[in-house]
Amino acid sequence: MQKRLLLNSTDFEITIKRLCYQLIENHDDFGDSALIGLQPRGVFVASRIHHHLSSILNIRNICLGQLDITFYRDDFRKREISAPAETKIDFEVENKNVILIDDVLFTGRTIRAGMDALLDLGRPKKVELLTLIDRRYSRHLPIAPDYTGIQVDTIATEKVKVQWKEIDGEDSVWLI
Repeated sequence: MQKRLLLNSTDFEITIKRLCYQLIENHDDFGDSALIGLQPRGVFVASRIHHHLSSILNIRNICLGQLDITFYRDDFRKREISAPAETKIDFEVENKNVILIDDVLFTGRTIRAGMDALLDLGRPKKVELLTLIDRRYSRHLPIAPDYTGIQVDTIATEKVKVQWKEIDGEDSVWLI
């Protein structure tokens, strides 16, 4: 198994901060905006983005949520399901500008499931998509991110592995 480093910890941090500044350009004070990370690994991106935005803007009330999409996936009956993750959204999504966040955008099916789950919670004013990694040329659905950390051209047999220091001991992105 051959591995190629796409982002080391320094580049990883720079990419997260760049995404924060792009969000700031479009969302003023985040008063009517919310960050929602898709379970399981999009929550790490959302948490890190939330932390940096709070620090940069010096505000602590940016809405942050976690959305479990397990039963909204089109393949959930075919997959082995461990305990579903938890949806934690303690704010109304109705009329909010929601930024759905995931670590890797591949086929688009996870994002479609996220949209379905989100709409069951209310009707947002607007939905945007932020992904740390965009695997181009692999879409099964017409979905594109509004904010992208990096784009990677991959073939179907390759995998993108995002490592988080919170659970993996380091921040990095690998192409395997």
